[in-house]
Amino acid sequence: MSSVPQPAARRRSPWWVVVGAGTANAVGPQMYMATTGLFVLPIVEETGFSRTTVTGAYSVAAVGMVIGLLITSRLVDRYAARYILVPAFVLYAASMATIGLVPPVEAVYFVPCFFVGFFGGGTAVPATRAVVSWFDNNRALAVGVVTGIIGLGAALGPMLAGALINSVGWRQTYGYLAVVAALVSVTMITLFVRGRAERHVRGRLVQEAHVGDRDVSLELPGLTFGEALRTRQFWGIALGLGMVGVVVVGLQVHLVPMMTDRGLSNGQAGQLLVVFGLASLVGRVVGGFIIDRVHGSVVGPIVMLAPIAGMFFLEPPFSTAALAVAFIGVAFGIEGDLLALLITRYLGMRSFGQIIGPVQAMFILGSAVGPLLLGLGYDELGSYDPVMPVLMGVLVVGAVLIATLGRYAYPAVDGFDRLAARDELAAAEVLSSIAGTDDAPARPSRPVEIRR
Repeated sequence: MSSVPQPAARRRSPWWVVVGAGTANAVGPQMYMATTGLFVLPIVEETGFSRTTVTGAYSVAAVGMVIGLLITSRLVDRYAARYILVPAFVLYAASMATIGLVPPVEAVYFVPCFFVGFFGGGTAVPATRAVVSWFDNNRALAVGVVTGIIGLGAALGPMLAGALINSVGWRQTYGYLAVVAALVSVTMITLFVRGRAERHVRGRLVQEAHVGDRDVSLELPGLTFGEALRTRQFWGIALGLGMVGVVVVGLQVHLVPMMTDRGLSNGQAGQLLVVFGLASLVGRVVGGFIIDRVHGSVVGPIVMLAPIAGMFFLEPPFSTAALAVAFIGVAFGIEGDLLALLITRYLGMRSFGQIIGPVQAMFILGSAVGPLLLGLGYDELGSYDPVMPVLMGVLVVGAVLIATLGRYAYPAVDGFDRLAARDELAAAEVLSSIAGTDDAPARPSRPVEIRR
């Protein structure tokens, strides 16, 4: 598309984009998923549904989210972030409110649950793309702060939902949560979230902009989706990190019954979930800081092998089990930072949305496989113990895949974050110059330095 004259955007610290994206998604699908368990008994008592039906809404929403992710991933690199995020959040909130209006018919109950996931699938990737567009030197840290804020929302959401259910019932609670989700998300996105040097015509992104006396190319370095699929790095990232997700989510879901089998009380086993959540929050932020400074193919395998140490010590007393769970939780937290960082470092930003969408969809499906495998193992063998060596082997294979990714194809540009905060179009010129020389699947891995 041709050059489009547009005024320069108002300057604001890029960290406000992080705050806006994190806060908006804190009231997004993660809040719905985190509060599902609180609605089980009230819905069962009023409607007569089985617990399997009510909890099955989680799986239905997950399927909807996978489909939504795949569709959104085709739009993210073509349209401005707000043009995707605002409709997605509004429709997600409307779908959640509709759950409180459904009659006691199982097939009807699943319909709004599906659309909660479907429209929720359009909320994360556009926000992530906006965030990573502003950061290169502190990219993993920025993503870690976003996911940390989302994690806080997932922790606080059940407290709000529980209080509302006790006071107004489950149907009105879904309505109130929907209002909160719509107001908070739309406000945060409108005020703070946009991509760096994002120029568009009626929402559709353009590749050039005329601002003042400058014609600036907005082309980004990186591979097309088709080119990425033909690289071993794409499959190494998808499979390597996906294996961690299968193991860690499986352990998280089965943690309480596993530890009560091993002698802890129900209360103590439940407290381990709190330890897991706090450790994952720490992992997201601290891990992001470390990954920006140490190569991902070094940090990744170390983190991925940490749950193995945890599995060896998943035994009473509570203090030992808590330490073991902390190792597993940290790995879970850092995994999210690694995904966005590794994709942009090995495959670039050109088709970021098209690449990360299918990978995240695979993670969601994998998160459903992990608990199922552990459950089947327990049912067939009568104990979780025989399954543990298999999980350890899966983690080792995943660590090897990440360790052998090789050198970064798109390393950080020295000083990029400061330049982007000061002059986002100058930063765009740096990236377009890199894209102009990017005539092969991988370019030299030496850092590029901005001359001052």
